[in-house]
Amino acid sequence: MATFFSKTHPTKLTHIKNNMNKAFILTNGLFQTTDAKTAHGLIRGTERFDIQGVIDPLAAGLDAGVALDGKFRNIPIFDSFTAAFEQVKRVDYLIVGVATVGGVLPPDMLDIIKMAIRHRVSIVNGLHEYLVEHPELVALAAEFGVSLVDVRKPKSRKELHFWSGKIYEVKAPIIAVIGTDCAVGKRTTARMLRQACQTVGIRAEMIYTGQTGWLQGGQYGFIFDATLNDFVAGEVEHAVVTCWEETNADLILIEGQSSLRNPSGPCGLEFLISGNAKHVILVHAPKRRYFDDEPHWGVIPDVASEIDIIEKFGARVLAIALNTQGCTDTEAFHFQQAYEAQFGIPVLLPLQEGVLRALPVLKNLLP
Repeated sequence: MATFFSKTHPTKLTHIKNNMNKAFILTNGLFQTTDAKTAHGLIRGTERFDIQGVIDPLAAGLDAGVALDGKFRNIPIFDSFTAAFEQVKRVDYLIVGVATVGGVLPPDMLDIIKMAIRHRVSIVNGLHEYLVEHPELVALAAEFGVSLVDVRKPKSRKELHFWSGKIYEVKAPIIAVIGTDCAVGKRTTARMLRQACQTVGIRAEMIYTGQTGWLQGGQYGFIFDATLNDFVAGEVEHAVVTCWEETNADLILIEGQSSLRNPSGPCGLEFLISGNAKHVILVHAPKRRYFDDEPHWGVIPDVASEIDIIEKFGARVLAIALNTQGCTDTEAFHFQQAYEAQFGIPVLLPLQEGVLRALPVLKNLLP
């Protein structure tokens, strides 16, 4: 019997248990673009799925980790669903691993999704365009007894929360990981910071705010851009308060979305104000000039002006993390040294060095 999660928030999908689900990721030609940031996150790590491979004809034959950031992860890239299924034999889910502008499902993926359903593979989709709004997919899923999971379907009204002021009861430091643009590594940086803290005995938790954070196994959070505006402040607060009450975390990291001044979807002040985040890790791509690489969207403001805005809202930037897209290693370390000299705070190179450089300033936040 098929299951359609058309109106259920993903955190309620208890049948998708952590570490038990073999999955393919579908990028179909987009793996080596920023549109595949969902796939990139899952390749870097997930506690919810066991990733068996990526389907992308343009990168076929490569290891997904090597293709992503030069680190071998034993996740092959296949040129087709057929090739992937013939090698792996059994898989539970096909995850749509892209986040396109406007959240539109690329038409060339539909035939692959239909093929997966015919092989009795359930589909997980994080786009704004929902699988359950395609009658042919609904009929096919019913015929073959699989699930269609639309992660970005909004919560029902009764599940949403208004802001109440309970955020002021949280005693743990709250740190927002904010970027100067979309797709610069906010979620990856937050996840790496949480993991680094845990290695030195700091009980850090992370609030996810996008579909990839949930796909990676996040336990606390909400899908920001699937939430009605009136409830965003309350959902931020509820996620942080619930996390603190249930875990008694030493500190709480909030995954940022978009950026303060990206005109396609400015975001971030909600975390500083409604989420009471008094500390920020700022993520910046020094070689990216325009928002979303779209010249007509405008030039990304400099780091100094971004820090000035953040500080005007009562938060302090603890460190800068650099997305070194387009940089040689020499350039990356040059940017690191230059920003450290300019701002007098740690500058992280997450992909080259990890994030351990931030640990002293995080430890200083603790009682």
